Order: sequence, then structure tokens, then C-alpha cells
Amino acid sequence: MSLFEQRRLCVASSCALRPVSLAVVLAAAPWISSMAASLDEVVVSATRTEQRLSDVLADMTVIGHEEIERSGFSDLASILARQPGVQLVRTGGMGSSTSLFMRGANNQHTAVFVDGIRVDSQSTSGGMDWQTIPLASIDRVEILRGPAAAVYGSDAVAGVIQIFTKKGEAGFLPHIAIGFGNQGTRKADAGLSGGQGAWDYAVGVQTERTDGFDAKTTATSNPDKDDYRLHAANAKLGFQLNRDHRLEATALTSQSNSGYDSTLADDRSKRKLETLGLSWAAQWNPLLSSRISVSESNVKYETVTKSPSYTETTLRNYLWQNVFKHGNATLTANLERREDNLQNKDLDVSERERSQNALALGWGYQGSVHSLQLNVRHDDDSEFGGQNTGSAAYGLALSPTWRATASAGTSFRAPTLYQRFHRIYGSASLQPEEGKNAEVGLHWKQGGDSFSMVAYRNRLTNLIEYNSSSKKYQNVAQAELQGITFAAATHWLDVDWTASVDFQTPRNQETGRILDRRAKRYANVSAYKQWLGWMLGAEMQLVSKRSEFDSKNKRYDWAGYGLFNLSASKPLARDFTLTARVDNLMDRDYVLAKDYAAAGRTFYVGLKWMPQ
Repeated sequence: MSLFEQRRLCVASSCALRPVSLAVVLAAAPWISSMAASLDEVVVSATRTEQRLSDVLADMTVIGHEEIERSGFSDLASILARQPGVQLVRTGGMGSSTSLFMRGANNQHTAVFVDGIRVDSQSTSGGMDWQTIPLASIDRVEILRGPAAAVYGSDAVAGVIQIFTKKGEAGFLPHIAIGFGNQGTRKADAGLSGGQGAWDYAVGVQTERTDGFDAKTTATSNPDKDDYRLHAANAKLGFQLNRDHRLEATALTSQSNSGYDSTLADDRSKRKLETLGLSWAAQWNPLLSSRISVSESNVKYETVTKSPSYTETTLRNYLWQNVFKHGNATLTANLERREDNLQNKDLDVSERERSQNALALGWGYQGSVHSLQLNVRHDDDSEFGGQNTGSAAYGLALSPTWRATASAGTSFRAPTLYQRFHRIYGSASLQPEEGKNAEVGLHWKQGGDSFSMVAYRNRLTNLIEYNSSSKKYQNVAQAELQGITFAAATHWLDVDWTASVDFQTPRNQETGRILDRRAKRYANVSAYKQWLGWMLGAEMQLVSKRSEFDSKNKRYDWAGYGLFNLSASKPLARDFTLTARVDNLMDRDYVLAKDYAAAGRTFYVGLKWMPQ
């Protein structure tokens, strides 16, 4: 059977996610880690201050360390792809270019932080290089859906993702893990964490490699396997000066080398991410606390081709945060400075920089029936002048188990230095992209069972696109990101079930088209069960058809698909744990991006030693 015939069969069968009854999807019950998280878990992403997850008015997911461990996922992107409101597109296997679409927005419209350190690239359209974050170093991930520019400033148009690395606790806890899979996959990581007296620490090293597969499908690309190698290390050191004052330093370095073969040669991409942060947290009295932090992230990207390129982004951030709590009310006042620097030989000057100074104010009230969160922020950009953003969220407890929420907010993203100052493609007249979002939600929670429904509409203007005629970046596009997300969780038949399904229409208002590579419907289904000492997991991922247009405005349609995955983990002895995972169990053939193949069936087995 030809590939074209297989795709037609896939569309005619269950591979395409059709507008099925929501009840059927919820009965299938997928796993979502946010639903498994305790409602009393403390999170920070919604308001940049600590608050209980049960008090958060925003649409939020928390992925805990236990969920990461038991799932056996190979990388961070694979975990994010299973979350509500999130789609990911890879141009190949591990280490390949990866884009995250939060609620249908572009990759650069999600602000990303590692241990509170802002990570971004000022090259091309910007955004996060997801393939540079080593999964073994991650302790927790917080996903905030919806604009948060009134709290975080530029880039938080569609949401915020906070990644937290591991932290030391009292005692001494070493670990060593190794793993192997098909396609020549090998992984190893080791680390130790602990604490004594006023000190706590955590350090880790990771290495992974895969021979990969031939990801590029064109006749002009090199028909070899596109391999991937990554080496990383992370460290976190804390010192408790006294009961009310804490100092913390955190650092991460990660470098990867992967093949991508855009020509008949062995083309390669090299990426390097470095983060460094210092912070001082102080509790001055029962009502007033503050935090001062200084951080820097460095993102390097290099291509090894006949026409090599090199870019380096350095982002420095300075934050003075003050929190005043009295009764059920919380007042925040933040001063922040961000400095961006880009080095690239193709800029009209080899090095470009800019800065943003900001004042952000927030007020929140948490009552037994009514909840309210208000935020305003003013950013003074060295290039564009003042930019004001604001947000308001309200929650109403309809009963002890039901709560309704509503919110509205504005956002912006400044164009990258590459988009403004590239000597050929750049346009110094570019203005920031802007967004206006409104959403409503309904949430139910009783014991271990839960259900949520969130509907949103985010209108984006001044979107920056590359114009193939003028060969320049221009503010020419408008988009409307509209959708609804359903999620549920329950424990039934001694199995942990949870579910999410998204219906969305991320549309370009100028052309009327659905944005490239976005599905209008997608769902994730998972179930976990303890059996004879094993933790067994099964997942189903359904994605409807997608389209994309090339530079000549030719349309390509990709069929919907369904993927099935299995996982298992078991303590072999007191100090050893075995983990196994199979992705794309049915070896389904599917397409995520034009001219690129997706991974077939993959399997992985890992063994971890950690003294109890």
C-alpha cells in the first residue's frame, strides 16, 4: 500500500479526531498531571508569587516529578505534547527543531523560564529551543495558559511555562540512571542532592545519544540517519541565613549536536544553553516579603553547512519583588529590568542590544465565595517607548464543588533584534505584536474526581511575518485564536483516568486560513494502574488533519492520526527501579511538517539506582 493510500485510510478510520461526543472522550479518560496534582500544592507561575493551586484563577497545569518519573518520557517536548491546550511539531526525531503552539499561538508567544531565569532567542522569530532542556534535571513544570504580560512583560502572549530543576533536601541522596532504546538510543545521568545545617544542594550530569532516522524526505537531502547528542549539567545551591532570609544560586548548561540534512551534505545544528541565577528571598515580617534576583541566559545556535551561520543571544534580568499579605488580600509591586543582546554577522552591525524597564503592580483577594486578581504593568522599551498591559480575573464559588471563572488581559511581544536589524531581511520600523484575550471557565472538584471547561478568544494584531516579495519582515498579519478545552479526571475500576480534548480555530484574519500545522481538534487519553507491583500506563493521542502553505502559496494537507503508547515501571529491589516505554505502538505513519518524517515505533528501557 502506498503512503498516499495509507493516509487516505487513516483519514477514513479513527486516525482523524472527529467531532465526537465529549462524553465519549471523557469516558476514555486521559491522564493530565494537573488533575493529579494536589489542590494544596504551592505554585508560582500565575502571579509570580506563591499561592495554592486551588486558589489560582488562571488555566494551569502542574507536572510533578513523580509523573515525569513514572511516565518514562524521553524528553520535555514529549511531556508537553500530552498537555491540554498544547501542540508540538518536530522536524524529525530527538534534537530536531521543535515548535510549541500554546492555544494555537506561535512558538515565540509563550514565555519560558528555567528556575525563574528568562530564556529566549533574539534570532529569526525568537522563542524557546525546546531540545536544549535535559529532562533528567527537571523536578517540576508549571504551564500557565492565557496571556500574562501584565505579570511577565513581553512574550507572554499565549502563556508561560516555568521549568524548575531539582532542589536539595536534608540528608544525602545520590542517584545513577542508564537506559537503552532502538535507533541506537543511549542515556545516562547521575547526580546527588542533600542538605546539612543551613546548606542544601543538588547537582547532576546527563548525556544522551541516538542514531535517529532519516528525517528529511526530499530528493535534495542527504539520505542518512540524523543522529543527536546532548551533554548537560545542572547545579543548585541554597543557604538559609536564618529563618527569614535565604540565598540561592542556580546554574544549567546544555549543548547538543544533531543532524538535519537540508542538502546532500551532512548538515548539522549545534545548540548551547547556559543559565545562571542568584536570588535573595527575605521575610521582613508576617506581612511583608521581598525577593531580589539577578540572572542571565545565553542561547547559541550554529549551523554546519556550506553556508554556516552563528547567532548568540544573551538575556540579563534584574528583579526586585515585594509582596504584602494581609488577611485574604495580597499586594505585589515589582521593579524589573531586561537586557537583550544579539551577536550575528548578518546584522547591519555585528552586535545589537536593547533594554526594557518595567513596573508591575498586582492585587489579589481570596474569599470563600469571591476571588479577584488584578494586574497592571508598564514596560519602557529603549526602542519602542512605553507599553501598558493589564489583566483582571474573577472567580465565583457556586457551591463547595463548583467554581466559575472569567478573565481578560492584554499582551505584547517585541520583535526580535534579528527581525529589526538583519541587513537583508530586517525592518527597523517593526512594532510590537499585541494581543487581547478573554476567557471563561467552569470547574468541578470532589475528592479525586474533577472536571473543567475553559473557553477563550485571543485576538492578535501587528503580527510579524516574512514577506517573500519584499524579502522583509513586516507587521502585516492579524489572527484570532479561539477555542475551548475540556479536561476531566477520575478513579474508576481501580484505574486512574484523566482526560482532555481541545477544539480550536487559530485563524489568520487576513487570509481566513487556519494557521500552518495547527489541528482544529486534538485529544490525549491515558490510564494508569498498579498491578503486581508494576505501575502500568496506556496513552492515546488523537490529532485531526492539518494544512500548511509553502513560499509559493501552495497548500499541503496532512491527514489526522492516532498514536498509542505504553509505559511500565517497577521497583526491582529496595534501591532500583525499572522503567520501560513504547511510543507509537502501532508504528503509525504520519506527518507533522512538510518534507519531514516522523518517528515510527520506538521503545526504551531504563534502570535507576537511588538509595532509599
